[in-house]
Amino acid sequence: MTPQPVDGADADLWAAFPAVDTPDTVPADAPWDDPVPLKQQRQLPDFPVSALPEWLRDFTTAVAEETQTPVDLAGCIALATLATAAGGRAVVHVRGRWREPTNLYTVCALPPGNRKSAVFAAMTDPLYEAEKQLQEKALPAIIEASLTAKLAHEAAEQAAAKAAKATGAKRDELIAEAVGMAQTAETLTTPAKPQLLADDATAETITSLMAEQGGRIAVMSAEGEIFDIIAGRYSGAPNMGPFLAGHAGDRLRVNRQTRREYIDHPALTMGLSVQPTVLDGMAKIKGAKGRGLLGRFLYSLPESLLGQRKTLPEPVPEEVAATYERNVIALTLALADWTDPALLQLTPDADKVIQGFQERMEPKLAARGGSLGHIADWAAKLTGATVRIAGLLHLAEHLDRGHAKPITADTMRAAVTLGEYFAGHALAVFDRMGANQAAERARTVLDVLKANQWTEVSKRDLMVKLSRAEFPTAADLDAPLNLLEDHGYLRPLPVVRTGTRGRPPSPRYLVHPYLTDPEA
Repeated sequence: MTPQPVDGADADLWAAFPAVDTPDTVPADAPWDDPVPLKQQRQLPDFPVSALPEWLRDFTTAVAEETQTPVDLAGCIALATLATAAGGRAVVHVRGRWREPTNLYTVCALPPGNRKSAVFAAMTDPLYEAEKQLQEKALPAIIEASLTAKLAHEAAEQAAAKAAKATGAKRDELIAEAVGMAQTAETLTTPAKPQLLADDATAETITSLMAEQGGRIAVMSAEGEIFDIIAGRYSGAPNMGPFLAGHAGDRLRVNRQTRREYIDHPALTMGLSVQPTVLDGMAKIKGAKGRGLLGRFLYSLPESLLGQRKTLPEPVPEEVAATYERNVIALTLALADWTDPALLQLTPDADKVIQGFQERMEPKLAARGGSLGHIADWAAKLTGATVRIAGLLHLAEHLDRGHAKPITADTMRAAVTLGEYFAGHALAVFDRMGANQAAERARTVLDVLKANQWTEVSKRDLMVKLSRAEFPTAADLDAPLNLLEDHGYLRPLPVVRTGTRGRPPSPRYLVHPYLTDPEA
């Protein structure tokens, strides 16, 4: 029988309570297990430096030792360095239409005083040297193209001037000749000076740089100013478009009165190290979560070594440093001239490895019960990010002809290890950002249950006690109650139907004796 609507201001609130039987309820007199704490101290995984190719592993470890910083910092920048070299120039073909570019967004958070700038300098210096060599190589062609364009424009102007002075049939002939020369001059362009890295640049500048540089650019910084720029430091409003498209490789087109730019496959890389408080600001950027910006970063939140550092650490061995510099430059130069990206294939065994990772990940994305369900927008991109990492590791292993060899199962397993590392740290970062709202609200409900010493409670009882600011509707209580039930604090009771017209019964729960007597 259909219940009658409730009169008064709370009609909508009580209508949200379902009048359905609760299946699979535990008997009321069944013994209770110990509840699972809502928030346990996360054991963050160590950075799996062994997953890196030997020459990269040796330098990353040595830089961490010399600077007395967590290896996570140098490791994340190492991956971003590879992505700067390969982004926009190599693509991993998984299967079917699934392809992943090789650019990455990484961010490592450490408090002040952790020598982030020193690590950045050591890891990125070869990129600046490679950029310099690319510029020196391109200079003759740039000069020639610039001079040719200048001469063509001057010749067109002279032809136009000559046509203007002519008369009769000769004038028509000269005008046609001048028009042809002007059209030819307009087709001549001067190549941009090669650039791999951008510093403190606006979203518009980054877009222009990507357009000039064949679709790719990298932002590498030991500070977090880029997030202020994304939030609208210069524009007054968030501008995430280039950063969303630049990660995904989605077509980016700008049509404005002052500029028109078209990038079919943008490839933006970001390698950042920030103070932990910057993570809080990231979460507050308007639209950052809803539009998927936060889900594009690979996060690292290592423990600071301040107070435990050696005063006389081992310096980076010269041979290790020289090998790192030589290999980063070699990889960058080898891929620089690829206009159509190099296509990296997987061996059948490598495909099985990533498929197995997908199968393990999928249940974790479930909104209820999935360990990554509350950050599904991030976790859903993890498999793709892992494939990107595999492509970068492969290119680092095969500096000269990586495009001619398939990615092996061992390389994919190494990438999966790194993917699992980033998953562990993402949970801690999103905890800090407050992404797990259900857990926060569940703690509020837990406090109310303890304060009221209930042994049995209804959803309606809780709504009366809870703040409407935090729980505007009864539906806002569903996820926290589900979580408390999953953790063993509550046990649902069967909903008893009265068979009469009127308000549906409110769901009721038994409360774990621990909340009224911790010694029970």
